[in-house]
Amino acid sequence: MNQPQLLSILLVAGMMGAFLWGRIRYDIVAMLALLLAVALGLVPAADAFKGFSDDIVIIVGSALVLSAAVARSRVIERLFSKLGSGLASTQLQVTLLVVVVAVMSAIIKNIGALAMMLPIAYQLARKGGKSPSVFLMPMAFASLLGGIVTLVGTSPNVIVARVRQELGGEPFGMFDFTPVGIVVALAGCAFLSVAYRLLPSDRRGAVSLDQAIDIKDYLTEASVHEKSALAGKTVADLKTISGGGVEIASILRDKRRVQAPLPDAVLRVGDTLLLRGDAAVLERVVAEGGLHLTGKDRPTQKDDALDPDQIAEAIIGPDSVLIGQSAGDMGLHARFGVNMIAISRSGERFGQRLRDIRLRAGDIVVIQGDEKLLPEKLGELGLLPLADRLVPLGSTRRVVLTLTITLAAIIALAAGLAPVPLVFFAAAVLLIACRCLPLREAYQSIDAPILLMLAALIPVSDSLRTTGTTELFAAWLATIGGGLPGWAAVSLILVAAMAVTPFLNNAATVLVMAPIGAGFATKLGYNPDAFLMAVAIGAACDFLTPIGHQCNTLVMGPGGYRFSDYARLGAPLSLLVLLLAVPMILLVWPLR
Repeated sequence: MNQPQLLSILLVAGMMGAFLWGRIRYDIVAMLALLLAVALGLVPAADAFKGFSDDIVIIVGSALVLSAAVARSRVIERLFSKLGSGLASTQLQVTLLVVVVAVMSAIIKNIGALAMMLPIAYQLARKGGKSPSVFLMPMAFASLLGGIVTLVGTSPNVIVARVRQELGGEPFGMFDFTPVGIVVALAGCAFLSVAYRLLPSDRRGAVSLDQAIDIKDYLTEASVHEKSALAGKTVADLKTISGGGVEIASILRDKRRVQAPLPDAVLRVGDTLLLRGDAAVLERVVAEGGLHLTGKDRPTQKDDALDPDQIAEAIIGPDSVLIGQSAGDMGLHARFGVNMIAISRSGERFGQRLRDIRLRAGDIVVIQGDEKLLPEKLGELGLLPLADRLVPLGSTRRVVLTLTITLAAIIALAAGLAPVPLVFFAAAVLLIACRCLPLREAYQSIDAPILLMLAALIPVSDSLRTTGTTELFAAWLATIGGGLPGWAAVSLILVAAMAVTPFLNNAATVLVMAPIGAGFATKLGYNPDAFLMAVAIGAACDFLTPIGHQCNTLVMGPGGYRFSDYARLGAPLSLLVLLLAVPMILLVWPLR
């Protein structure tokens, strides 16, 4: 062992120790490791930042934008919410959720797929009087299983494809992971559909900021136009869309007011509806019913605005100029360049139009305006921003265009029409340019810590190869597993990747373990493809802790889970993955 190899081993050991310690965030650990590698001479100064221009950073960042756009369209939620509510038994509901999440995770990044389906799980739990803990962990595990089916489902697959290219081969394609991944995913989903009973069913999840604020009684105003899906339909049809979560306070028609209309009352073109309910449910009714939100068409944006239609939720302060005034009296749009699109007042149910309501201190209003000017305007009006949380009411969703761009990207990837980074980047740019995803939300969707970690670890990972450290690790593994049969050697790599992932992060695990696995295979005289696949599956399937993958972390608070709960369901699932993945890998990717 020479000095560079010793330094590399110490660096990797220290980095893994810092990850395990957990006191310093993983992206900071990765950047410190990069600086130390440069200082020790393991990474040339000229190569220190080459990771920032690496294709993997573009692919992962663009995939996050793509997932955010699909999530914003809420097309998946619309497709499966009614189906889920029609299933009576808990087992059927769990089965539906895990299968849908797994299928979605094969198409878009698994964290995005899980986030899209969480509202459905909450809805089913609430209607059935069950704890969300019954659904959330199986869904998180299903998202990890679905991610291993295609190239785009999870970051480890993309990174392994890159490692294979660096080894002199062609990068793995879109569906090279499918034969192994689909068998493991199907078996895992079948297991989760039954084994969810291993989880505690009485846990109470943490209350989120949105739940703590819990404003359920907004009043907004929307009109029915010729192309509205609700034109000619009844009040009952509107309530069906909302799931009973929206009430029509009144209908304004031909200068007449119809108070508390009956369920069979027909909605006509030109009607103005005063709608009352939760902001998210109101948004769904407006979007799916094709209604026109009053005031939203009045322009507020500047040409260079990131988000021309930013929505803010604010409280009318005690010194606000709006107190005692109505929006119509104040001329909010003409004087201040903002629109008031909803209002809520504790203990009071409005019957008049938005523009006619006399405002009081303590009222909560939803204001639309230009993102650059809105903070200043809120201050001028004496409005206090309530919280930095998403208020979907007033946002625009371009469902068909989002799906068209997403499907085009998938077809281009499957057919190999263009390089993977270019396809992902083009899809992300088109979604933003076509306003399927506001630029502000696009930037928010990009997980900067993950991208920084990847960019910093790529040169460090390469240094393991250039100093011969990966060959040294591979030689040690070959000594340990030299007498093992091929299936046992593949199993060893898969188990090692599973063991390291909870402490190193799955993307970092692949960057470190993939070169070692490939070197191990070469030492034993085997084709490295099987070992690379084992690394990808092992790194993607962390079912034992809440810290190894974002999906597991995402459900811990809402599900009220403890650290030990993950092993209850995750340990047998990990064993199942090991027993199925190894023979499937050897079948699809022969060792010789």
